[in-house]
Amino acid sequence: MHRMAILALCSSDQNLDVGKCALLAVVHDLAEAQVGDIAPSDGISKQDKRKLEAAAMDNIINEMLGGGVAAQRIRSLWDEYEAQETAEAKFVKDLDLFEMALQATEYEKSSQDQKRLDPFLESSIPRIRHPEVKSWGNDLTEERQQFWDHRSTKESA
Repeated sequence: MHRMAILALCSSDQNLDVGKCALLAVVHDLAEAQVGDIAPSDGISKQDKRKLEAAAMDNIINEMLGGGVAAQRIRSLWDEYEAQETAEAKFVKDLDLFEMALQATEYEKSSQDQKRLDPFLESSIPRIRHPEVKSWGNDLTEERQQFWDHRSTKESA
């Protein structure tokens, strides 16, 4: 969440409210604090995932935060992200996809074994729509390829 907020602030897109993007990035995964990061491989339908996350947000907003003005602000931001109707929400979704690929690449580089995490990149980078984030994704893909090329050259020597 924090890295996504910083990435949002790094955007040069003058058509976005980058402050709002940073706030959306901070709250977008808040429900996961209670339900965990539900992945497609967990066998939970998208509809059930939405229900679980909505119930978690209800608990966070009403029980943990008391439902006040600040809690409602957080809920409004989370709802905006979930609806994916604004340019800012769509941009933050793309940041989420990019950050997943970035994290996978970092794991690959820090790992002593040669485990490639291609599925994380294949399920994220191609889905990025925002031109600036797509450019970051392309740069990451190129950097990652250079890393693997260098690693294989080093090992065959």
